[in-house]
Amino acid sequence: MAQIDREVAAPEHFGNDVIEIKQGEPIELDLRIESVMEGVLVSGSARATATGACVRCLDPVHEEVDVEFQELFAYADRAAHHQEVAGDDEDLQTLDGDLADLEPVLRDAVVPTLPFQPVCQPDCPGLCSECGARLADDPTHHHDVIDPRWSALAGLTDETENNEKRN
Repeated sequence: MAQIDREVAAPEHFGNDVIEIKQGEPIELDLRIESVMEGVLVSGSARATATGACVRCLDPVHEEVDVEFQELFAYADRAAHHQEVAGDDEDLQTLDGDLADLEPVLRDAVVPTLPFQPVCQPDCPGLCSECGARLADDPTHHHDVIDPRWSALAGLTDETENNEKRN
């Protein structure tokens, strides 16, 4: 058994469309590696900071990520035997010589924990749908909107006001 603390750079596209751990950003790994009968059991945790944009107001969002994971990396000969017995439908991680590729394991552990709709604060009011102004900056922001069904009548009031001014 060995315990390893390591910092690695995030790979490309490590997130979803709105929030991700940017490529090259550090991911802190605390690993426990154990030799077991079938292969090598890797347990640990990963910590990083994901960045993205608030889905309501488009301000930057920084989300701390802290996940735990565990994966068995089978010895190549054991993996071949297991696939013969169980069939090819099961995903089984295998060792490449003495190396274990943790990227797919980390991706499976981290990406589902990222918020699909990140917000800068829980009560973020977002942007005005009429002009795009940030509503958090001006809470009393509003527009006088005329119902499109009555917009033709608005032209009559303008004509009436012009006629009254002429008289």
